[in-house]
Amino acid sequence: MNSRRDYRGTRSALFDGIEEGGFRASQYSTHEISEHDNDLAVEGLQDRVNILKRLTGDIHEEVESHNRLLDRMGTDMDSSRGILSGTVDRFKMVFETKSSRRTATLVASFVALFLLIYFLTK
Repeated sequence: MNSRRDYRGTRSALFDGIEEGGFRASQYSTHEISEHDNDLAVEGLQDRVNILKRLTGDIHEEVESHNRLLDRMGTDMDSSRGILSGTVDRFKMVFETKSSRRTATLVASFVALFLLIYFLTK
């Protein structure tokens, strides 16, 4: 994580000297560039490319970890859906008889009363 912050801090260095899609014309005019200036410009571009390469690698790793997390969440949701459907089927069986409805109503009333008392005393 910390190395990712270092790369973000170098964004200003990455885009330093670039304006509106190109280099500043006054800094790199064709008449004033010597071989040394060309080498410096190439090194600067190589540094920027390396920074972009590391940034894209970090973005790729982050996307992969998010995809794995989403896959696990999907699997967990599928398993909880199966458990929930089993619970709903059991509730349907309970409510089929009148005595079971009375018992379920009594239990639900006690739970509601408990929650009401709990929130009033909190």
